[in-house]
Amino acid sequence: MISENLKGFKCLRCGKEFSLKQARYRCPGCGGNLEAVYDYARIGRNADAVKKSGEKGIYRYLPFLPFADTKLTPPLLVGGTPLVKSERLSSKWGLELFFKDDTRNPSASFKDRAGAVALTVAREDGLDRISCASTGNAGSSLACLAASVGMDCIIFVPEKAPQAKIAQLLLFGAKVFAVRGTYDQAFDLCDCVSSELGCFNRSTGLNPWTREGKKTVSFEIAEDMGWEVPDYVFVPVGDGNIISGVWKGFRELFYAGFTRSIPRIVAVQSKNSDSVHKTLEKYKGKDVSPEEIEIVKVSATTIADSISVDVPRDGLAAVRAVRETDGFSVEISDEAIISAIKEISSNTGLFPEPAGATAYAGLKKALEDRKVKASSRVVCLVTGSGLKDVASALKAAGKPVSVSTDKDETLDILRGR
Repeated sequence: MISENLKGFKCLRCGKEFSLKQARYRCPGCGGNLEAVYDYARIGRNADAVKKSGEKGIYRYLPFLPFADTKLTPPLLVGGTPLVKSERLSSKWGLELFFKDDTRNPSASFKDRAGAVALTVAREDGLDRISCASTGNAGSSLACLAASVGMDCIIFVPEKAPQAKIAQLLLFGAKVFAVRGTYDQAFDLCDCVSSELGCFNRSTGLNPWTREGKKTVSFEIAEDMGWEVPDYVFVPVGDGNIISGVWKGFRELFYAGFTRSIPRIVAVQSKNSDSVHKTLEKYKGKDVSPEEIEIVKVSATTIADSISVDVPRDGLAAVRAVRETDGFSVEISDEAIISAIKEISSNTGLFPEPAGATAYAGLKKALEDRKVKASSRVVCLVTGSGLKDVASALKAAGKPVSVSTDKDETLDILRGR
């Protein structure tokens, strides 16, 4: 059942509004990405429906979601992940530094938030097949959730996706196509095939419901902070859908009267996949409308496969998220990302994949450039587990110490002799 709070769609490019029957994936007018719009005054008047909710995970925020109940949601618990304050790194940088640990989701990825909402909408529509293009995480998430409800799932990944992620896809029972090409080419193939077959296409940026799942991370951050917001949220950016979801979540809390402000949102990208950063730099200081912004195309080669994208499919929303919150963007090297994996792991006990360490690597660069004020409250998103990309983890880990079975040899090493 559709939520009574859901009003329809609004195009993020041209601003036109549509009913749910008038649009599905893209704006019928300009082809731009769509954003779901709710009755925020109504939600605000019934704030206790959220604050006193007995639901767990993302469904705690049901009034902000497109469906009215949880009858068709996957049985796996999605969301409700820890917001971990690192005392050691807070002290090191002179901040209140928190990590939002979304490695705790069912498929060990942030993308479960999007998959859960998209899959529920598909089931509400009476569909029995769902598809997705992915660099790995979105696909494994969707395959995991589809398996939990017995739904047919088709996934398109670039052939070079990490083997651990492909293994997840296959084990969850998805029909997996390893495309001899880039993620962007896999995306286009998925779009064509899904249209021909009439199946529900969950692909990031194309499907407006993915943003509805991803925005729930902002709700959780605010609630864990006593319905306050941090000063900055650092977000790894590839297709741009996570950062646009973070932005939407904080906007909606503000519109509904749950919070008094919106944090500054920071986009972090690898120098080897920096379309959003380059676009922000291109329009920096310029008064332009969304319709005037053209996303810069790049040739992505970053080690952080989850954010390796030539053309961000939700790029305009990502750019708006930064520009409209007085945020900024940071680009970093792949070497900085690998270094951040070890620093996070050894100081917090969290184990991120490269994309999951990117936000923290960006924070370090921002501190170096003096873009973050001392004593600020900062949240870095950890979007995926290091177990998904063991090859990259090994680059960060170094080598174990080889010893014989002789006890004295080991003791001498430990005693520094």
